[in-house]
Amino acid sequence: MKINLPHILIVDDDKRILELINDYLIKNNFMVSIANNAMEARKKIENIEFDLIILDIMMPGESGLKLTSSLKKNNFKTPILLLSALGNPEDRIKGLEIGASDYLPKPFEPKELLLRMNNLIQKNKFDSKKKIIKFGPYTFNLKNEILKKNGKNFILTSSETRLLCILAKNDGKPIFRDNLSKILNIPSTSRALDVQVTRLRNKIEGNKKFPSYIQTVRGRGYVLKVE
Repeated sequence: MKINLPHILIVDDDKRILELINDYLIKNNFMVSIANNAMEARKKIENIEFDLIILDIMMPGESGLKLTSSLKKNNFKTPILLLSALGNPEDRIKGLEIGASDYLPKPFEPKELLLRMNNLIQKNKFDSKKKIIKFGPYTFNLKNEILKKNGKNFILTSSETRLLCILAKNDGKPIFRDNLSKILNIPSTSRALDVQVTRLRNKIEGNKKFPSYIQTVRGRGYVLKVE
């Protein structure tokens, strides 16, 4: 038996569709949860982390579009694949504009659904890996800008977080002083930049003579040494 199967939430008020998709996905090595409406879906989403949500647009009560819009406004990262008999371009565009990852009009071929699902799940895994920066005992999440040390939140000020975010996004390459100064809106001729870097460095590494992570590159600027 396979472990760590992708967990899919199917949300549709049509029980026949629910059963068909549920059976097909289980046969293709997915773990499946179902919801008959947006209210049921919200309860499951609050308690379970899904790999993908398959969501019907036309449902009684809160529609799939309204649920998608509400989730995405709250920085919801799980990909959402919309299903609907409304297959005209305007409907597809509206769904994508509010944050859906993909749109598949009904009726559809089960194999096409499977291919679209796998693409979205793999892309989301790739994006998730890219957003986590590791250095020493630290992990920094570029999406929510949270720094953790040995799995526990490590508190930074807003200016320290911004500086770390800039260094982390440079993917282990040095960033020139002038460029860093412009981004932070600090005069490149002042000592303010050095003070900010030193403050962040000391907070993360202590007062080391030879820092391991936030390093000065002579004649260039600063670099965050990532794993």
